[in-house]
Formats: sequence, structure tokens, C-alpha cells
Amino acid sequence: MAEVGAHLTAAPAGGDRPSVFEAVAQDSLMAAVKPALQHLVKVLAESNPARYGFLWHWFDEIYVLLDLLLQQHYLARCSASFSENFYSLKRIPMGEGTRQPLATAGLPKRQHWKSLLLLVLVPYLKGKLEKLVSSLREEDEYSIHPPSSSWKRFYRAFLAAYPYVNMTWEGWFLIQQLCYILGKAEHHSPMLKLAGVCLVRLTAEDIQALEKKWAETTSSQTHSFTSRVQSALRRALGGIAFSLSTGLSVSVFFLQFLDWWYSSENQETIKSLTALPTPPPPVHLEQEPSSALLPSLKTVCPLCRRVRVNATALATSGFVFCYRCAHAYVKAHQRCPLTGYATELQHLVKLYSPES
Repeated sequence: MAEVGAHLTAAPAGGDRPSVFEAVAQDSLMAAVKPALQHLVKVLAESNPARYGFLWHWFDEIYVLLDLLLQQHYLARCSASFSENFYSLKRIPMGEGTRQPLATAGLPKRQHWKSLLLLVLVPYLKGKLEKLVSSLREEDEYSIHPPSSSWKRFYRAFLAAYPYVNMTWEGWFLIQQLCYILGKAEHHSPMLKLAGVCLVRLTAEDIQALEKKWAETTSSQTHSFTSRVQSALRRALGGIAFSLSTGLSVSVFFLQFLDWWYSSENQETIKSLTALPTPPPPVHLEQEPSSALLPSLKTVCPLCRRVRVNATALATSGFVFCYRCAHAYVKAHQRCPLTGYATELQHLVKLYSPES
């Protein structure tokens, strides 16, 4: 790795050390992408379950596979994850006398695979655990197991312990970020410490080396069929990754907006903004003289002016008549006798009182 033009440093210098805002922003970038893609897949699955239902059923597995390919490409090409490269950051190995190579040199194999597993596998397992806890809580409410069963005692103990485990996990990240802000730690995230790397900003030499490597990759010519296929696959994956990287600067706003719009906390606000205005009172259209006014007694039919027999409501207006009166009128005029709303015979709804 030394022949790539690396420069020496024992730890990231003050100017190379990213701010806590840059570090946290790159963490939240991928966290905003997944909910937006999940909502898109959900819409597709609901619109055509036969064709896209499998995408929703296996969404976590498909997403983790795509995430694995994407992170592998960026770690190998830029020594950084997708979101870290988006914010012009790179990973360097930790340790005394560690050389800080150019971004094109890549990470040592040990740090590379540890970084890849922690970037992809840990969020996947955490999401699966959260879904398991949610399903167990629902099962606890509607469980058919007897209260004394060993299985129910086990998962109730698990549900009771999970909030404390989750609090410890989140508190670990919070304490690490506070230490990073105060300059007491070289990592803002425990995942970086476990991977044995730290984040630094890209230098001008890094950017020039990345541009040169990209130009050489796109202009290289290979002769063997296997080499051409491999080169084509690398170029395709690189093109997809490059398109994501360049287009994300515009689409990240819309991804964050979708995440906010469909969040559970925002549903009440959405309902208040999109609520339809109260409809005006019904207009009496071409009413018969006998039905111009509603009877004073609620048990009297507005059409025959007698006590209702077989009370029947019109679903289109809500007014109640005798069954024979309503059936005959709707069959003849195809509208409600009081409001004039278009009505069919299937809109007649029989009412049954407790006395009957």
C-alpha cells in the first residue's frame, strides 16, 4: 500500500478530523434511504400483489444484498462507505505509526471485511430484532398459550429486558458521540472502533487519485472474454454507484421529506391538512308536494305520512321510509325523494329495532 503515495500520520490531524455534524449526517443518510424505498415497494405491492408482492415479503433480504454490493464497491474503490464518500470522508486504519494512504489504496483486508460486516449486517440484525419484538408484543396481547407456559414466561422476560438492552445500546452511541465532541475519542461511533478505523476528510490528493482511477477504469481495454465480462460488471456497478452518488444530492431532500410525511407522528398533521371541507346541506330537488316537509314525528314515513312499516334507510341520504314507499319511489325516479341524490335499489338498507 505504501507505493500509492501515502503520507505519514499517527492519528487524524485537526484539519482532517470531520466535525460531529458531518459524522452524524452521513450516519443518518442511509437511515433515510431505507424507509423511502420501503414505502415505494409497499405501494407497488399493494397496487399489484401478484407481481410485486415478493418484493415486500423479502424486502429486508433484497435491501441487505443491494446494500452489501454498494458498500463493497465503495470500500474497495474509495476506502469509505457510500454515505461517507458522499460527505467526502474516508476510512484509515488505527494504530500508532499508521500510514494514511490515499483513498484509492483501499483498507487492509481485516479492516475491510470488519467494516463491511458492521455496515451491513448490524443494521439488518437490529431491524429483524425490532420486528421480532413488535410481533411478540402483539402475540402477548392475543396469545393462546396458557399463562403458565414456559414459552410465554420466556418471551415476557425477553420483552421486559429488551427496553433496557436497547437503552444501553443507544446510550453507548450517545456517550461515544459526546466524547468525540469533547475531543476525548477518535471515533464518533462504536462501530468504527470495532472495525479498527477512523474517519478523516478527503484531501486534494485523494480526489485527484479517485478521478484518475475512474478515468483509467472507463478507458481500459481488455481482450479476454472473462476479463471483458468482469470489466463490464465493474463498470455497470460503478455507473450505478456514481449515478446514486451524484443524484442523491437532489433526491436526499425528497427522501427525507417522504420519511417525514409518512412518519406516524405526522399522520395527525396530514389529516388536518388534507381533510375535506364539510359538505353543504342537501338541496331539495323537484320534490313532490307530499314530501316537501319532513313529518314532525320521527316514526312517520315522509312519503305516505303514516307510521313506518319495515323501516328502510337510503344509504345515499340517510333518511328513513317505509320499505314499500322507498322501493316504489326509487324504482320509478332513481333518486332520494327528499334530497334528490341519485339512488339505486341496492342503496336501500333495512333497519331492525331492538323491539322487533
